[in-house]
Amino acid sequence: MTYAKTAAFTHEQQQLARVAKALAHPARVAIVQLLAARQTCISGDIAAELPLSRTTVSQHLQELKAVGLIRGEIDGLTVCYCLNTELLARVQQQFTAFFALATAAAPVCGPTEDCAC
Repeated sequence: MTYAKTAAFTHEQQQLARVAKALAHPARVAIVQLLAARQTCISGDIAAELPLSRTTVSQHLQELKAVGLIRGEIDGLTVCYCLNTELLARVQQQFTAFFALATAAAPVCGPTEDCAC
């Protein structure tokens, strides 16, 4: 019987990986930053703020929405997007704990040092 290898990892590890993958494109980072700066739901003018076509921006919005980082509400003929601040706060805590654990150990390797392997 085969199963997805991701099943061997915790829910938190899987969520961090999904969010990291969603944010792994600079356009998606820019969209999140734009929504955060505006602190309101915005629709069609997202594409006007980025050096990308409306179709490309729409694809990036769908990626962010699929992972839950943004929410989209239909408002007539447009979709109004805003940040899912609850998920962002949870992910921030998870990433903070992740990096705290990763950097808490005594330095083993540095950019100018030999590894102590």
